[in-house]
Amino acid sequence: MFQLVHRVSGALQRFREGMKTLSVLDAIRMHPDAFRPLFCHEPSPLTADVLEQLFEIRLSAVGRNKRRAEECVVAFWRDYLLDVEEQEGPLQLGGILAFATGANDIPPLAFSPLPSGVFLHELPLRQGRHLPTANTCINCFKLTVLKKFEDFKDFALKNTQGFVQE
Repeated sequence: MFQLVHRVSGALQRFREGMKTLSVLDAIRMHPDAFRPLFCHEPSPLTADVLEQLFEIRLSAVGRNKRRAEECVVAFWRDYLLDVEEQEGPLQLGGILAFATGANDIPPLAFSPLPSGVFLHELPLRQGRHLPTANTCINCFKLTVLKKFEDFKDFALKNTQGFVQE
């Protein structure tokens, strides 16, 4: 009771008095829906473009053979996001974001660190080693370099468990 109510009651009372100064508190009480965006964060809907811009994809140096393969996987990633958006909508895009960052929506103050993507080269395609991984502590996902979009689509993110939230 002390931590939640008594400790902050003085600050809340001063805030309320300040809001009364120019009749702002009365306006808020009369039109709560108009003031809701100022006090409550409502996440914007996720789209393929939003997710694509959100992640910084870290490519190998220009001119290296790995770079060419990574650029192909980046194209697969973009196509995959568009396919998911068309077929399953923003809810599944939130699942992809949750897989990489642990959050279904973009937080009001953005991510820290910014989400990124890196590549897993030369892994054997056996025993689940070709599935992507993620480190939600640093908001980073790792994609396996695959040569065909169908393989990427089937194995990249579709078969990962991600985070189950109920």
